[in-house]
Amino acid sequence: MQVQDISAKQAVASRSAFTLWIVLLICANPLLFLHAANPQIVAHRGASHDAPENTLPSVLLAWKQGADASEVDIHLSKDNQIVVIHDKTTKKTAHQNLEVSAVDYDQLRKLDVGEWKSAVFRGTRIPLLKEVLASVPDQKRIFIEIKCASSVIPYLEKVVTESGLSSWQTVFIAFDWQTIRLAKQRFPDCDCFWLSGFKKNPVTGTWNPSPDALIKRALEAGVDGLDVFHGGPVDKDFVRAASAKGLEVYVYTVDDPEAARRLLRAGVHGVTTDRPAFIRAQLGLKP
Repeated sequence: MQVQDISAKQAVASRSAFTLWIVLLICANPLLFLHAANPQIVAHRGASHDAPENTLPSVLLAWKQGADASEVDIHLSKDNQIVVIHDKTTKKTAHQNLEVSAVDYDQLRKLDVGEWKSAVFRGTRIPLLKEVLASVPDQKRIFIEIKCASSVIPYLEKVVTESGLSSWQTVFIAFDWQTIRLAKQRFPDCDCFWLSGFKKNPVTGTWNPSPDALIKRALEAGVDGLDVFHGGPVDKDFVRAASAKGLEVYVYTVDDPEAARRLLRAGVHGVTTDRPAFIRAQLGLKP
C-alpha cells in the first residue's frame, strides 16, 4: 500500500512538472503552439484577386475580408517619397511607362492604376506608404516588402515612426539578403523575414537553396524568420528545423485550397494569398 502511495505521488508530481514546463514554454513563445492551428492570413498586395494590387482599395478590402495582415511593395521616388508599387516601372498597372525612381511623386500620383483591373476602380492612384499605414487597424499587421535599394531604409524609418504603429504591427520582408539584414539592424523590435524562392534540379531532385542553407543564412542575417515560395520543400521537417532555431516560416503566394491545407499541416506560421477571405474559409479558420 505504501509503495502504491509513493508511486501515485510521483505520478502526480511528474504531471505537475510537465504541466508547468508546458505553461512556461507557451509563455515564452505562444506562437509555437498557436500557429499550426491558426496561421496568419496575409493578403498579398492587399486583396489583389478582387481589387487592383498595392492600392488603398486592395488594402482596405483585405481588412474587410478578415486578413490578419496585408503585404505591400515599396519603391522610392525621385523626390524620396516611399510609394506603394511592385515593379520599378508603372508599365504593368498604368497606361504610361515611367521609372519610379526617376520621377517625382506628383507625377506618379496622376496615373490611374485601377482601371486595368476593372472600370469600378477607375481613378485609383498610386498611394504613399504613409497612407497605407494609416489604414492598418488595431491588432492587424502590415508586411512591407522592400523592392528597391537599401538606401530607402532611413526614409522608411521616418515614415514608420510617424505612423504610430507598434513594432509588432510592422513587419519587413525582402529578397535581398543584405537589405533585410540592414532592415533588422534599423528595426530591431520589428519582425524581419527573408524572402526566398526555390529551384529544383531536374536530374538530382535537390532544391536550391536547400532548407539548411536558408536557415543558416537567415541566422547570419539576424532576422526573425523566412518567407518562402510555397511550391518548394516546405514540409514539417523544414518548419521544425527553422522553429528549433527560433525562426518563423511564412509562405507565398497560396491561392489553392489544397496547397494551403498541406502547408497548414506542415505547421507554417503564416500564408500569403491574393484571396484572404476564400483561403481562410477553405481552411476553416475563424476571422
